[in-house]
Amino acid sequence: MARRVVITGMGTVNPLACDLASYWDGLIAGRSGIGLIELIDTKDFKVKFGGEVKNWNPEKWFDSKACRRMDRFSQFAMVASLEALKHSGLDISREDPTRIGTIIGSGIGGLNEYEEQHTKFLQGGGPRGVSPFVIPKMMPNAAAGNVSIHFGLAGPSRAVSTACASAGDAIADALRSIRRDDADVFLTGGSEAAITYMGLGGFISARALSSRNDNPPLASRPFDKNRDGFVLSEGAGILVVEELEHAKKRGARIYAELLGAGATSDAYNITAPHPEGAGATRAMQLALKDAGVNPTDIDYINGHGTSTDLGDAAETLAVKKVFGDHARKVAISSTKSMIGHLLGASGGVELIATVMSIANGVAHPTINLDTPDPACDLDYVPKSARKMQIRCALSNSFGFGGHNSSLVVAALK
Repeated sequence: MARRVVITGMGTVNPLACDLASYWDGLIAGRSGIGLIELIDTKDFKVKFGGEVKNWNPEKWFDSKACRRMDRFSQFAMVASLEALKHSGLDISREDPTRIGTIIGSGIGGLNEYEEQHTKFLQGGGPRGVSPFVIPKMMPNAAAGNVSIHFGLAGPSRAVSTACASAGDAIADALRSIRRDDADVFLTGGSEAAITYMGLGGFISARALSSRNDNPPLASRPFDKNRDGFVLSEGAGILVVEELEHAKKRGARIYAELLGAGATSDAYNITAPHPEGAGATRAMQLALKDAGVNPTDIDYINGHGTSTDLGDAAETLAVKKVFGDHARKVAISSTKSMIGHLLGASGGVELIATVMSIANGVAHPTINLDTPDPACDLDYVPKSARKMQIRCALSNSFGFGGHNSSLVVAALK
């Protein structure tokens, strides 16, 4: 009999909140976490706003020495993991550590550390001025490594880096690893901290970002006719995924079952999605097949919904191809309308929103959807949250490089 996988804990750090309860309250209320950037001086930048984790002080959780040895993205992952474990009620001291793994995605890794050390090098420090921690802080697997070491998790530990699909692919890897009996539990999801001079400058040069400096909370407007790009954000979303019988044996609360995953490549363009949504279509189809459910079983989709012209239209077209007539009966919402785009962390933070929607019987809204785009003509739960029974849901994450990741979650039967 196939090993079933469930979600028993969730933790997040994002522009709305640094705890699960406040995050969910913010989503249901339709609050925006977007504001003017304070992390860096934006006077020379066309875009001056983003989704920052506000008032971040990692020393609330770790001593100053530990904090100095972790890039911001690893700090986010550590705190989100602490919360996820606490939320799950999992007592690691009572577990076999070789049966608990860590798979955490990041699209970029330790960009803060790289920029800081490169600046020191150029400003006269030379090779001798480079920190011995630059490599272990900037490597994309630093988040997974730090979490594994801190909690003593000796099961499989690795990173996934597939741009904005990173967290979704990491969670899919955890699902398959538990099915293969490589481990019983994983801390998995994604983390990102790319609001830096190079990060912001790079996305501006790529013409990917909204430039609504006059009103940042209104800038992220997925599926709206007047959208003009995504909002660069940061944070982490970590979930405890666990083999069903293991969770039952310890009396864990089960929030949802992780039923299936699908992944594809557009094989089209390094930054633009396939205009026909070909890769996204196949990713959703594969996820449904893996989950053993039909398109008509899906009540809700947490869309990738970035607020870009090409992306939103391509995703809408892909949903229509996969779901046919049922596409107009499915509720769809974009978490990014409130928190912006967390890049490699987005799939983790958004799957948490999806699971909370199932557990609470509420679909959060897509805010700022004032003028629907004729090319985006589905039900995006505009403006306000909607009470509804969500038995089975899909969460999409699509990234630069043509990476597509879809996950299916459902209420446990």
